[in-house]
Amino acid sequence: MNAPAHDQVDWAGKNYLVVDDFIGVRQLLREALRSLGARNIDQASSGGEAMGLLNKTRYDVVLCDFNLGEGKNGQQVLEEARLRNLLLPSCVFLMVSAEKSVESVMGAAEHQPDAYLVKPITEGVLLSRLTRVWRKKQVFSLIDQAYAEKDYLRAARLCDEQIAASRVHEIDLLRMKARLMERSGEPGKARETYERVLAQREYQWARNGLAKIRLADGDYEQARQMFATVIAENRYYIDAYDQLALSYQRMGQHEEALGILERAARLSPNSVPRQRNLGRACLKLGNVGTAEKAFRKCIAVGEYSIRKTPDAYLGLARVCGLKNDPKEALQLLTAVQRDFGADHPDLELRVKITEGLVYHESGDYRRARKAGDELEALLQARPERPDVPTCIEMATLLFAVGVKEAPVELLCYIIRNNHDNQLLQDEVQNIFEKARMGDEGESLIRAARKEAVDLMNQGVLLWKTGKLAEAVEWMRNARTALPHNGRILFNSAQILVSHMQQRGYSVALSSEAHEVLAHVDRLQPGQQRFAQLMEQLMALPPKVEPPSADAAPGPAGAA
Repeated sequence: MNAPAHDQVDWAGKNYLVVDDFIGVRQLLREALRSLGARNIDQASSGGEAMGLLNKTRYDVVLCDFNLGEGKNGQQVLEEARLRNLLLPSCVFLMVSAEKSVESVMGAAEHQPDAYLVKPITEGVLLSRLTRVWRKKQVFSLIDQAYAEKDYLRAARLCDEQIAASRVHEIDLLRMKARLMERSGEPGKARETYERVLAQREYQWARNGLAKIRLADGDYEQARQMFATVIAENRYYIDAYDQLALSYQRMGQHEEALGILERAARLSPNSVPRQRNLGRACLKLGNVGTAEKAFRKCIAVGEYSIRKTPDAYLGLARVCGLKNDPKEALQLLTAVQRDFGADHPDLELRVKITEGLVYHESGDYRRARKAGDELEALLQARPERPDVPTCIEMATLLFAVGVKEAPVELLCYIIRNNHDNQLLQDEVQNIFEKARMGDEGESLIRAARKEAVDLMNQGVLLWKTGKLAEAVEWMRNARTALPHNGRILFNSAQILVSHMQQRGYSVALSSEAHEVLAHVDRLQPGQQRFAQLMEQLMALPPKVEPPSADAAPGPAGAA
């Protein structure tokens, strides 16, 4: 399929948004767009105003300055618009800036605008870049749509169809296809695609992709070497730093991982997740000074970011406890409850855990024990359990203050929900060892694993013996008991799909299967079974035949 020439593009019929805090620049960009024939041009003078407009209108083209004064910057506008799905797959987002510093360009580049334009911008430059990006976006629009619908295998097939029609964007399409194969849990096909690209030319993103597959396969040393090679060839390839740090962490080399995270944070310091990860890594190793610096930076750069979470505040409170400054720690805990409490239902629990750890680490064992008692009461009052990191923190605190029964229950819950995760089982065993329960811990882990396997196998047995209704009900109960067990969730979705394949389509069962798959995809993204089950699920609804052209038009045609 050949892209249309730029003079064939209907620039007049599209919606534009120009975001800049200087009215003179907005007027210049507006006039440049009008010279193309554009008529529908909205303007915003701040990041907040831009988000309001993006929330109301689906724009075809966004021109956004990087520096927008007080409030969100352009990077944060793009990041939030992407995360909230406010941009159409075909939308062109051009980042505009007079800023040339590595720090700013790296920060913006991490969120991958369609182009980065450096001021001053002439009409010719704008037309040239806009046309080039627009043509490319149209090639990807159907693929992006399928991706947004999580139909990754269809999106991959569309990549092949586009390559067969025209090889103009072959490399970009292969890059997309490789990502889709990874997302679908098809690492072998992703590897083949990366190698096909590398056979044509050495691309660092393809080498980095191969290294990620090695990492996912557990070949940590080989992955480490490949990420290091990518960085050696391009010291600004920031994703390779994050992955290299992860490789070291998986090998238990936490000091080396910390060193890599520090290098990445120096190169691109405005990433909220990176500063948060750096703070956590430092805290784990007892590097209090660097942890404090990272958490404070995370809070500062995240003030207007959609990535802002309570984690940096809770981490900084821990740092204050280790510095024997419980006063600031408690102020942070009060602030985090005030600012995040409404959106984070588990925050009360996390704050209480952190409070207990702060008291314990600052030597106030009486208050630490009191916090532990309150946590026990919270656990008894509600049956649901928090995520794995929170459970582990809570179990660690409870053991530290002398409680035994509640942390054992928490750790067994973790194992039942992750019965096939060996790394996590090793971490849980270490906690038992520190609590001087090594042998007992081994027995508890074995029993918890068996309980999860038995629960899952019974549901599968009902399914295999044709008792579909009973199997569906059994797996519903299994999901309630172990809501984070990926194997149980996948088997539950499989049984729901199988029920509809054999007994007929059901809107209710289809909706239930979609919910289960969405949940497991959040827990364990990139699983092969997710893509396969999604494809089976999407094929289930009965096809609605369009009315025949020669059909009788109404009662007059009835026999």
